[in-house]
Amino acid sequence: MNNIKILDCTLRDGGRIINCEFPDTQSKRIIYSLQQANIDIIEVGFLRDAKNTTYMGNSTFFTDTQQIKPLLPKERRSLYVAFVDFGMFDINRLENNDGTSIDGIRFGFTKNDFENSLKELIHDVKLIKRKGYKLFLQGVNSLSYTDLQLLQLIELINEIEPYSFGIVDTYGAMYIDDVQRIYSLTDHNLNAQIAIDFHSHNNLQLSFSFAQEVIKLSNGVRNIIIDSTLRGMGKGAGNTNTELVVDFLARKKGYPYDLEKILEIIDLELYDIYEKKHWGYSPASFMAGIYKSHPNNIMYLLDKYSFTTNDIKNILAMLSDTERQRYPYNKIDELCAEYSFKEYDDSLDLAEIKKMIKKSIVLILAPGKSLQDRKQEIDLFIEKNNPFIISVNFISDYQNSISFFGNKKRYYSFCYEKNKKVIVTSDIATNNELELVVSAQRLCSAQDKESSMFKVLYLMHEIGVSHIAIAGMDGFTNNLEDNYYDKSLIIERTLEEIQTTNLRWQKKLDDFLQKYKGVHDLELITPSVLKIKSDICMKDDKV
Repeated sequence: MNNIKILDCTLRDGGRIINCEFPDTQSKRIIYSLQQANIDIIEVGFLRDAKNTTYMGNSTFFTDTQQIKPLLPKERRSLYVAFVDFGMFDINRLENNDGTSIDGIRFGFTKNDFENSLKELIHDVKLIKRKGYKLFLQGVNSLSYTDLQLLQLIELINEIEPYSFGIVDTYGAMYIDDVQRIYSLTDHNLNAQIAIDFHSHNNLQLSFSFAQEVIKLSNGVRNIIIDSTLRGMGKGAGNTNTELVVDFLARKKGYPYDLEKILEIIDLELYDIYEKKHWGYSPASFMAGIYKSHPNNIMYLLDKYSFTTNDIKNILAMLSDTERQRYPYNKIDELCAEYSFKEYDDSLDLAEIKKMIKKSIVLILAPGKSLQDRKQEIDLFIEKNNPFIISVNFISDYQNSISFFGNKKRYYSFCYEKNKKVIVTSDIATNNELELVVSAQRLCSAQDKESSMFKVLYLMHEIGVSHIAIAGMDGFTNNLEDNYYDKSLIIERTLEEIQTTNLRWQKKLDDFLQKYKGVHDLELITPSVLKIKSDICMKDDKV
């Protein structure tokens, strides 16, 4: 008798990366196809209390079980479940199970819930059973429990007698010895009829290995549920891949899963989502695993700041254990400011930069493809105006020029290539004698991701440059090779990221011009998706 079941949670845990905004038609197709592939248990989404909103469909955040019913196949072979986080859905409102909607409730709770809200927790889970649902208990972040605390929890689980109890690697922080230890304690003390549900995240690239290890440890005796998502879909590093578990159980254990159907779902349903919202292993998600951090913290740091993996590591280390498991964005911003904007006396270097530039007109070169396509026009501008030239995040071949670096990753790519003086912000300085260092705090108005160009603009204001020309600040197109004059500079961006970046850059440009209206003449001398509003860009001679 087969003792392993697959629980696909694509529409729930996978869906978090898109705020569970699956169109109803897509949810129905995924559910139907998973059942056709013989997946044992299909998680259709969350049950959540409505917050001043009415459920309008096209979401797997449901407010009652009747909203789920239309999405389910008429002929049902799989079990269907929804997830409830303790305290986020009033179980008293849960409809009795009449066999027409979901079969079970996955109920998640934290160690804090177990320690401080035990009475309410027990009330909810017992009520779920009384209402006729299979009860799947998920103790969030199994690593947070000591062995003794885990045994105390298992004692309670045995009294409740749920369908399953979960070992949950919430932050992708487990190693194989953690899995073996927690599984052994659970297996030896949990009632034999209760299945062990294993749920992990792939921060350390071990999820599939863990799944195989749990299957091996079950020794064909204990009933096991393996949580997984199609293509490993999920926030940050994502989850155990359904297709990998299906293939392993089908080829190695003879289970009747249909891999071709699973691969078909991935191609037809997830390709567009992946193009817009990448997920999977990254060094940053590795840091989240090490520090047991919620993936939202990593996503926030990557979206807002141009930090290296080491920077992210250091910021996470500055958060408390409790803060890492939530997402305290205000605190993160404070720590990032503290980390990046350490006081730095740049008076001497700033004076040298002023002396070096002298001229009233500066040409700033961004690394857009128009530097190559419009080189003749740029050369004519230089010949006519004789500007001082500053290249941003790359080394220019033009004479009478200097390079500015406000992005650590870009600087590390170029800083050892040429024996040439550069301007850098203090947060990325390396104490090289060729560096002219400007305080990052001085340019903090532009201290967001990918904003080195705007740091230069603020620097120009600081040193009193009246006329600023810009070439190569093209903005971004869908064709990545059209975005940079040098292919080595190309950064992979989704279509959504391209649109968001262009809008952010336009806003930054508008904000700069509005803030210093009448102070600077500013012109774009090469084509750009960005626009300069004529009513605020011209310098007022009376100023």
